[in-house]
Amino acid sequence: MSAPLRTRLKFLADTDRPLVYVPSKGGGDETDHLGNFRSRVVEVHDARTSLRSPSLDAEGFLLRLHATRVGDFYDDAELHSVYHDEVGELVGHLTGAHKVEVFDDTRRAASLDTQRERGIREPAGIVHNDYTARSGIRRLRDHFAGDPEALDPLLERRFAIINVWRSIAGPVVDHPLVLCDATTVRAQDLVAMERRAEERTGELQVALFHPAQRWYYYPLMQPDEVLVFKTFDSATDGRTRFTVHSSCQDPSAPDDAPTRESIETRCFVFF
Repeated sequence: MSAPLRTRLKFLADTDRPLVYVPSKGGGDETDHLGNFRSRVVEVHDARTSLRSPSLDAEGFLLRLHATRVGDFYDDAELHSVYHDEVGELVGHLTGAHKVEVFDDTRRAASLDTQRERGIREPAGIVHNDYTARSGIRRLRDHFAGDPEALDPLLERRFAIINVWRSIAGPVVDHPLVLCDATTVRAQDLVAMERRAEERTGELQVALFHPAQRWYYYPLMQPDEVLVFKTFDSATDGRTRFTVHSSCQDPSAPDDAPTRESIETRCFVFF
């Protein structure tokens, strides 16, 4: 078993100030986090060697081999014509859902030059989860705002939001995605935060640090691997509903390490 990665993650320090998250637009700007945040040294364990058979309904995440026919992940047309079907098939197989609908792709790069060249966003800088119990439902309502007849039956059944994350430029040597085992996160560790973007205002969750939290990553993720994790579940039967995550610097990465480029594809999953 390899030694854990010791790195810094940025947690919510307290709730003394209003919390507002203003996401970057892409192209070299930075996400603004209004509130009191504090970096803490955390041990991040190698999930390849220290975590057996994680699941979406327990730890909240898992890794899978996933070959793709996509040649250019910066080609929106190819994502829509090829990748979304590939992701939908994978997520449907993993969850047993009767319907999977992709609704968002977000590309990120650790290199400022790549962000500017490609017009994409930076890696996430704080410990967070993409949705709250309220905003997950609101996101579904917004997506089907033009088709209320289709929305109503979906709200009567369980649905989830699943994120599929992969490298699009070689192995991930630095700035890996790190995730917290959801079974080690207490309800009181999660705090709702306004997400104020140009296209919509919503909510996400940020996390207070607690020593019982156990963090994982998959070292040297390859382009034919995907990290699948759950950011919302409408079920309230005890299964995992949210998975907090972030990115971090790997202090052991060489100075000339290739910079991370990644894509995260979000799906509505209907049961």
